Amino acid sequence: MTIDVSPVNTIAPLRNVAMLDELIERILGRAENLPGFGCYFGPSGYGKSFAAMYAANRHRAYHVEVKSVWTRKHLCVSILKDMGIQPAKTIPEMVEQIGEQLALSGRPLIIDEADHLVDKGLINTVKDIYECSHGTIVLIGEELLPHKLKSIERVHGRMFDWIGAEPGTIADTKHLARLYCRGVAVADDLVAKLHDDSAGSVRRICVNLARVHEAAIGADLHEMDLAAWERLGGVFFTGNPPARRTF
Repeated sequence: MTIDVSPVNTIAPLRNVAMLDELIERILGRAENLPGFGCYFGPSGYGKSFAAMYAANRHRAYHVEVKSVWTRKHLCVSILKDMGIQPAKTIPEMVEQIGEQLALSGRPLIIDEADHLVDKGLINTVKDIYECSHGTIVLIGEELLPHKLKSIERVHGRMFDWIGAEPGTIADTKHLARLYCRGVAVADDLVAKLHDDSAGSVRRICVNLARVHEAAIGADLHEMDLAAWERLGGVFFTGNPPARRTF
């Protein structure tokens, strides 16, 4: 997937996108012999994967999103596929291929959903890749990922920095409104209510902005404030499950 990075449509101003971008810049520019692992972590819905896709485009990074069912072989094959390299026959050979490509290209490797690396015992394969390249490898995962990595000294000891994703801000919400509510001006009072009900989750902010846009288009409105939203019966998605129904 390619993120639009044109001046009008870029997601670069979002706080968490900028934080990951800065982390990668710092690791790429580190002094010789400093470690090259980075960790970007935070709760689900904070826009980490959004940020990863932007960073992958901006830094021409190799980028994979680990699945819970992956094996060591699938991890290596997936990275090599992203690199456009035909995988060798054995896992040790593939690790050497990946390491060589990272070293020669100087491009970072972003591994999203990295909790699965720890949970499935794949993290030492990533450590081996790092040892072959001494490149830049950024692990992205949930809030507890740093604590999981702390128990793995061979990775923990090679960490350059940990950066935690933050809740979406009002400024983020206003910026996303321009992307998700095209043709509809969203008033500040509605932005504030939407931001509060989304509890800082960038994913919920996007979902709720899509609801605002849908309601506005349905009512043939080009502006939407809180009064209009409530008059139309608008309700924001908070993540809370619906009340139990009775029949």
